[in-house]
Amino acid sequence: MSRSAKKGPYIDERLLKKVMASNDKKTPIKTWARSCSVTPEMVGYTISVHNGKLHIPVLIVENMVGHKLGEFASTKKFSRHGGRMQREQEQVVTEKSSQQIAAIAKPEKKK
Repeated sequence: MSRSAKKGPYIDERLLKKVMASNDKKTPIKTWARSCSVTPEMVGYTISVHNGKLHIPVLIVENMVGHKLGEFASTKKFSRHGGRMQREQEQVVTEKSSQQIAAIAKPEKKK
């Protein structure tokens, strides 16, 4: 369920104060407020959003305005899909890459 239009977007006041007080746009600003909406004042700043384990640096651009900070710092780590088919596909890819490397390394004979 979305937030009421009458109330407006949720913006963490402490984070907004940190953004306004910061002069350097390169140094990341740490925050745990994943539910905070991105405002136009944040554009150009690097904000480190906590994902539950560590802070993920996010460079705010114009297209992010209106979205939540938590959308840009994923909380789940994707390793890969498993199974026999996946192993076979990976083996084929490694064989092709090794053949390409061998073809590049072997010089052609001139006649």
